[in-house]
Amino acid sequence: MDNENLELNQSEGQALASEKASEESKRLFIKQEKTDKPYWYVVYTYSGYENKVMTNLLKTVENNGLQDLIYDVKVPMEETIEVKNGKKKHVQRKLFPGYVMVKMLLTDESWYVVRNTRGVTGFVGPGSKPIPLSDMEVRSMGVEDVPVRLDVEVGENVMITSGPLESFIGVVNEVSTERQKVKVTVSMFGRDTQVELDFVQVKRV
Repeated sequence: MDNENLELNQSEGQALASEKASEESKRLFIKQEKTDKPYWYVVYTYSGYENKVMTNLLKTVENNGLQDLIYDVKVPMEETIEVKNGKKKHVQRKLFPGYVMVKMLLTDESWYVVRNTRGVTGFVGPGSKPIPLSDMEVRSMGVEDVPVRLDVEVGENVMITSGPLESFIGVVNEVSTERQKVKVTVSMFGRDTQVELDFVQVKRV
């Protein structure tokens, strides 16, 4: 009888442990931070699977009508010139081998779909918790041309943050939100010089 009770207790204990592990797994899954708008996320893939992951994920989105959750999938590429046998050849090269960029509204469903796409090994982030890319990262990685919001007006001072005039202070003469350009007057060698810069090259002071 004691043996039967022991076996029963062990069985109950295993079931309880299994149920607890299942609940823990479920809680971790539900803990994904929801977002109210789509962001770009970076996904780890097996080497050489980047394009397959992109194709399979886009196909899954289309087949299941998930366009309102997963907006875009990209493998950033760049064109380079290779010289072979004395001949120049234009070739496409992956900018970030082993990674795929996914623009999505983060929900349990979108997380599950992306995470379970063949070839995907996880999201970039602490403990595989997806961390969205900032607008600056999205632009610099060539994923998407995200407009820059520059909170400056004509007559205000800005600091130039990149280019030949880096660290110079200038006065804003014109702001073109459509073109993402700003005209700034900078004093150089005792003379005022007007330069046109991208929004990303200046900051308010």
